[in-house]
Formats: sequence, structure tokens, C-alpha cells
Amino acid sequence: MSTLTAWERALERVEGALVAQIFPREPVELVGALRRECDNNAVVCSQRRVVVPNAYDVELAEHVHDELDPDEGQVAQVLTDKLARHGEHKGYEWAGPLTVHVTKSRDVPNGRYRVTSTVMANISAGGFRTSDR
Repeated sequence: MSTLTAWERALERVEGALVAQIFPREPVELVGALRRECDNNAVVCSQRRVVVPNAYDVELAEHVHDELDPDEGQVAQVLTDKLARHGEHKGYEWAGPLTVHVTKSRDVPNGRYRVTSTVMANISAGGFRTSDR
């Protein structure tokens, strides 16, 4: 095993431990939903170029949001990091700067979360829809 691979695995273990401390339980299902949203919206431009959306909106049911993100913002950063790794692993090209925006919502279809994506050339908090949640 190369030194670089050993370092990568060590960093993944440290990251896993950090995520476990931030979340009472790792939001594996939520990360999976983000990955599926990314994969399902991939556009193959050429044999070596696959472009995916860069702005992801994660709406969490109020009780899920309060459980996962009591400090506001940590969940969004962790999800962004995990999605960036997924894109790097798949060889994706982001349509712009990658961001994951996490909000509370009173109306999510499965009672836990909803994940949507879009292409945004310039990322700003105002770019995400702000309906009454």
C-alpha cells in the first residue's frame, strides 16, 4: 500500500470520527440521497466530461433539522464535503462552485427530507427559493 493511500485512509477514519461527533448518527440516507440527485442529473458532454449541478437544496423536516443541525451550518459543510468527494471519485465536473444549502421545512414528502439540485453560475443565499416552510 502506498504512503498516499495510507494517508487517505487515515484521513477518512478521522473524518468518520468527526462526523460521528457532530451527528448523533451519521445521515447515511441523506448523503445517499444527495449522491443520487447528483448522479441522476449528470449530463454527459463527451467521453471525458460529465457535468453535474452545483447547487443542492436539502430541506429537512423540523424535527430532523433540530436533531442534526443544532449549531446551524455544520451539516451543510459536512454534506458539501461528502458530495465533493463523491464527484471527485466519479470524475464529475461541477457546473459552478459547489454548495449544499440546508433549511427547515414543514412540508417534505417523506416526513424527513427532500433533496433538489440546480445549476447556479453564482452562488448566493438569495439564489435558493424561500417559500414559506
